Amino acid sequence: MPASTKQIISFGPTPASPYSVAVQAGGFIYLSGTLAGDLDSESASEAGIATETRRTLERMREVLHAAGSSLDDVVAVMVYLTSAADFQAMNQAYRAFWPGDPPTRTTVITTLVVPDARIEISMVAVPRGAERVIVLPQGWKPSANPYSYAIRSGGTLFLSGLVSRRGADNTFVQGDVRVQTRTIMENAGQLLEAAGLTFRDVVSARVYLTSASDFTAMNEVYREFFPDAPPARATVQSGLAGPEAVVEMTFVASSATRQAIGAPPPGIPISPAIRSGRHLYVSGMLGNTPATAGDVAAQTRETLAKIGRTLADAGASPADVVEGLVYLTDAAAFGTMNGEYRAFFGADFPARATVVTPLVAGDALVEIMVTAVVGESAPSDSRA
Repeated sequence: MPASTKQIISFGPTPASPYSVAVQAGGFIYLSGTLAGDLDSESASEAGIATETRRTLERMREVLHAAGSSLDDVVAVMVYLTSAADFQAMNQAYRAFWPGDPPTRTTVITTLVVPDARIEISMVAVPRGAERVIVLPQGWKPSANPYSYAIRSGGTLFLSGLVSRRGADNTFVQGDVRVQTRTIMENAGQLLEAAGLTFRDVVSARVYLTSASDFTAMNEVYREFFPDAPPARATVQSGLAGPEAVVEMTFVASSATRQAIGAPPPGIPISPAIRSGRHLYVSGMLGNTPATAGDVAAQTRETLAKIGRTLADAGASPADVVEGLVYLTDAAAFGTMNGEYRAFFGADFPARATVVTPLVAGDALVEIMVTAVVGESAPSDSRA
């Protein structure tokens, strides 16, 4: 098995939890979920969301500088807010850091593991000077909010979180989860086409539902667009920034040679993992079984064991994982999850964000999604 090629970016004190502040591999820099940190004499409640947003982005700017990058090189941002009421104030503070050509962005409403925090942000960036191209379909208006709908770097395309809006005029398309899912997928298709890609090139997806009861209906429409070898995916229940939206989806696509790893579970249109060139995108994994019921440590161990088997099937190992996303249903389980997570990775931890939100599987306590970069490259472009 080839040696891992990831580089840990050291910045500031070593985190107490098992994650790295940032990891560079495969042409991208992955920044962990970041909080505002020390607010000096201000309490979190006194500081407000604008200050927390500004402090968080200032910290991330310093990490990017240490990694040979900058905020201008960011291609994808994930924002976790604890209150939808903070969305506009967050946007105002956020916009100041990207007056033009902002990165793609997804914003959802969750609970954070730090009780007083209002916002957590994670990022993906490219090294300074690397390709970063804004993609906008003909006839679409740029978003009124500070994000780009899609950004391409090399053969990889990052899409913002999409809700049920028309690209041409940004008006909301009303309807149930089937209507909204179809609108999202049609918009995603236009973005992919503008980048010279199709749904066959989508390698990873994250789906956010406001109600777990919409899971089956969402899948019925989603499956139409991915009839074979669907992308890796995680689906959770969360709040959304807009009150009319019941589903939001974000995607990563790639022109590299694409290989599905493992068989889709019965009735659910996801692949356990997709290998695309050197990148391996692993679906959100669960460890809920009759034997692990109600036991977060046992569920975390089983989840990580499944991830380990999937990595091995793709010729990778835990050492190759560069980014992790952990969903917990209870913040009190954070320490227990960390113990199992630390034992699995051992050292050179991936970048990671951890948030608290309900899962679609009602008896599941933890879901983990990872991205790895494998040392030995596959053919770089299926169109060559």
